[in-house]
Formats: sequence, C-alpha cells, structure tokens
Amino acid sequence: MKLLNETAVRAACSQPAAPLQFSNRTQVRSALPTWSVEQIQAEIQRIAQLPLTQATTLPSQAYTSQEFFDWEVDHIFRNDWLPLAHVSQVPNIGDFLNIDLLGEPLIVVRSKEGRVRVLSRICPHRAMDIMPEGFGYSGHGIGDAKEGQPGCGHARLFMCPYHAWTFELDGRLKGSPEMQQTEGFERDSWGLKEFHCEVWNGFIMVNLDGKAAPLNERLVGLSEALKPWNIGEMKMAIQMEWDCPFNWKVLAENFMESYHHLGAHSKTLQPMMPAKTTWNEEERAAYIRAHLPLKPAMREEMQQAEARGEHVHGMPTIEDMAPELRYEWNLFLVYPYLLMSANPDRVIFYRMQPLGPDRMKLLTTTLVPASTMEHPEWPTMLENETARLRDFHLEDMEVCTAVQRGFYASGYQRGRLSYLEMSVWLIQRYAAARIRGTLPATDMPPAPAQKH
Repeated sequence: MKLLNETAVRAACSQPAAPLQFSNRTQVRSALPTWSVEQIQAEIQRIAQLPLTQATTLPSQAYTSQEFFDWEVDHIFRNDWLPLAHVSQVPNIGDFLNIDLLGEPLIVVRSKEGRVRVLSRICPHRAMDIMPEGFGYSGHGIGDAKEGQPGCGHARLFMCPYHAWTFELDGRLKGSPEMQQTEGFERDSWGLKEFHCEVWNGFIMVNLDGKAAPLNERLVGLSEALKPWNIGEMKMAIQMEWDCPFNWKVLAENFMESYHHLGAHSKTLQPMMPAKTTWNEEERAAYIRAHLPLKPAMREEMQQAEARGEHVHGMPTIEDMAPELRYEWNLFLVYPYLLMSANPDRVIFYRMQPLGPDRMKLLTTTLVPASTMEHPEWPTMLENETARLRDFHLEDMEVCTAVQRGFYASGYQRGRLSYLEMSVWLIQRYAAARIRGTLPATDMPPAPAQKH
C-alpha cells in the first residue's frame, strides 16, 4: 500500500470519486417547469413521429431531469452495450485499466489466458473499492502502475489493501488470510464479480445487466463497413480527458451533426468539409452513419499531393483505403453512445461516462495503424495533430457547455431542425423506440438516406 501525506488524503476525501458523483443528485435550479418522466416520454414519442422537415428539438427537461436520467440509466444504458476502451490499451497479459461507469467501479484486464475481462473493483469481503481513486493505491500491491496514466497498470494479481485478500486476473479469490475459522467459507464462491464483455472491432464493450443480445451479431453490417480501417489492429496514439458540465445527449447530437461547422468550426472544419455537403445514410436499428465529404478543391489538391508521394491528411492515409473513403470523414453513433469518426488516416473514439443529467466525463482517443507510429516523422505528426485535435475539442466544449446552460433558462425555446441535423432527429427516434421497448426501424419504416 502506498502511504500518502495528510494533505493528499484530505484532498482525496474532499473530491468524490466518479461512483459518488454518479450517486449525487443534480442541484441546479431551473426556471422552467418540472415535468414527470411520463410527460417527457410522451413528448419525445410525439415529436419522433414528425418528419424531418417538421422536426423540433426535445423539451429541455429531457436534458435536465434527474428522474428522466435515472430512467435512461435503467432502460438505455445498463441493459445495452457500453464502450470502455480499445484492446491496444491492454495488449499484454496482466495489463489493466480502471473506469467508473454508472456507479460501478470496474477493472478492464487481460487475464492469463489472454482474454479481456471486465471485473468489479468491489471486494466481496467488506465492500472496499480495491483501487480507490485519489488515494494513491497501486491497487494490486504486487505490480506496476503505468507512469503518466492514472488507473492503468500491469499486475500478476489484484490485492485489496483493506484486509489483503488477493484475486487472480480472472477475478477468482486466491488468498484470504485468517478465514479458516469461518464456517462454510468456500474460497471459490468469493471472487470479484465479472460483467458481460465483448470485443467488437477492437472496442471493449460491457453490458452491466448481462441480458443484452450478442453485440457482434447486431453489428454485422457495420463491421463489414469498417473493414477498411482494421480498427482492431490499430494503436492508441492520443488521449484527452474532459470534465463536461452537460448532458450526454448534448454531446451525441453535437458530434453527429455537421450543421455547426458553419459556426463553431468555421475556422477548423468548415473550410475542409462544408456543412451543406454532409449527409446521412438511411435509419438503422443499431447505429447512425453520416458522411462528411471534403470539398472538391481540397480533394483535387490532395490527389495532386498523393501523386507526388506526400501524405495529405496530417498522417499517412491508411493503406488500401478505397477511393470513396480517402476524401471524406465518416461519423458513427453506435447506440446508445459509442461515438466514432473514421477518417482516411485515423479513427477518433469518444468514451462517455454519464454522471447525471448535467455532467459527465469524456475520454477522446485517437487510433492509428502501427505503421503510422513507425513513420520517421511521427513525433512531429503527433505534436501537430494533438494540437489540432485539442483546438476543435475546445470549440465543442464551449458550445456544449453553453447549450446545457440554456436548458435551465426561462428564455429557452423549442427550436426547429435543419435538414443538416438529420442525426439529431434520428437520436430522437432512437429515444422514442427505447421508450416503446424496441429499436429504431424495427416497428416503424426506416427513414431513407438523404440525397447527395
């Protein structure tokens, strides 16, 4: 166990860890009337029936109500597949990382047989989180933490620092000192709880209630579409953490629509990918896909540069990328909230950790082929692309934070949607389908693709 000084312990106690942040109720006072969960659901169902040409925004209460957020946790999050990490973050046996998700302190670990597992960090003896955030425990007692990466490390075993119970990498209890006089105590019955986990295209996904249908079967079509990127073999290149004072749907809507290129990204993305040329594919039960083509003049410049043997996307274009994918970005939302931008040279992955109706944590991760990291100009590429990524993240953080503030104001008005906000409309239809206990495009005709 690592010993901390008094100042560090007091600081850790004063800042609630993510599971406690999740348990806290929102305390923001709204100038708008309170709606019941049933009222919010009825309004979502109503507006989801409207065609895109008549679409309007959700009621503000869908983004501010603690009770509606609680409903989302139970009926959208816990019973579906949620993203945790990429396999490149735990490449070797014994590699692990910690994440707190919806009040569950979790360990993602590669166990001794090479399998990725998701375990609870709660000791079955006296309920201690075996790696409490902020207190400085290595958590496993007999391993090494990864320098500069909080919550990540490498271990042979996990150890609870309270009473020194030890656990195998698959969660089985290995040692429990001085329990020989406890009647009926069977060591095999007291391991760390394991959660249902699947690896899909390199993404480590968890289902907290253990009842979701297999993910890989649901996403066969999307897996085929993502083959050119070979995401499962990519490596993590850039990570950025964000504390976000806004609802998870605010970010999902912002990520998936490109109408805001005209404003928020007028100097970063709009010159490359004009909002008016972006378009959505048809509605699907499991995901949304949007296309962001590069403007023709930039495409011609890139083709000329490629003919000279130059890389044109900030990093080398992924090998054997199809011509139609070399000059556009592809945005994906895998329900409920795996956000991904598949670009000609990289994949950007957003991991959300909803904490309440008005707050969440966000980790943005850039994935690249291993060959990119071996390029002689990689250090310069990494520095330049990290700065570029931070710039447009900051633009999004600003607008999303300001949007959440607007939901509490008496001046809030229900807006109308542009044809460039089809993704926002599809998210509304997804929410309505979940309220009905089904999925989009299964009990209603799917919305067609936009013309492009």
